Amino acid sequence: MLSISASLAASLFGGSSSSATSSGDAASAVVALKAAQATGAEAKGVAAERKDPVTITALKQFETAVAKARDVKSALQDPRVLAVLLPALGLADQAAYPGLVQRALLADPADTKGLLASLDSRFSTAATTLDLKNKGLAALRDPALLKNLEAGYVQYQYQQGLDDKNAGMSDALYFIRNASAKTDVYGILGNAVMRRVVTGALGLPAQIAVQSVETQARAITARMKLADLQDPKKVQALAQRYVMAQAGTGSGTGSLLSLLG
Repeated sequence: MLSISASLAASLFGGSSSSATSSGDAASAVVALKAAQATGAEAKGVAAERKDPVTITALKQFETAVAKARDVKSALQDPRVLAVLLPALGLADQAAYPGLVQRALLADPADTKGLLASLDSRFSTAATTLDLKNKGLAALRDPALLKNLEAGYVQYQYQQGLDDKNAGMSDALYFIRNASAKTDVYGILGNAVMRRVVTGALGLPAQIAVQSVETQARAITARMKLADLQDPKKVQALAQRYVMAQAGTGSGTGSLLSLLG
């Protein structure tokens, strides 16, 4: 059985995704979140990111490294590959654990008792998307997959820009897009981003990640109704509370709390 430390558990299942320090306050964080959701805002930001010299260089280095890799394991050991691959797959916060990343991405998603069953659900999604266990290096060289990975990386870079201005923005946007797919509390707990947003919005400490999953589940369901995740207005309220908390103040959350029933 895989043994993990408290610090690793916090990273895999609920640690902060961003080292950026927000310079704004709670109110400006909410305004920024709404602005990022405005029609055309994301498309404009992503288009600009595609022209960024740093992004262009990273993608070229990624393509070169994949093309020259001896095999899939050596590709997954190359920093140039991981620098694009992990952000593109939504796993940028796992860059500090390359050994675990390699094992997870090469694991069989269909094995219900394997490594992936004990990790953040994002790993299973990534392993399924890549299918490295069956296709090996050929998967990383597939033109269609490469195009999707590069698009995912550009999207990540755009969202990092949002985080640099207001911490937690990328998490909040991910939550808004994916909240309705979570129909039980364990689906929340099994995804680090969902966990960060929900526990952050509810005022639960990050250290809760090292407690039993049952204890964590009770802490969440005691503070919110799971049905709220099917209500766009309440999902928006939770996302706003999260970015407000990331801004370092709980001021002004009263009206949002009332939305949660």
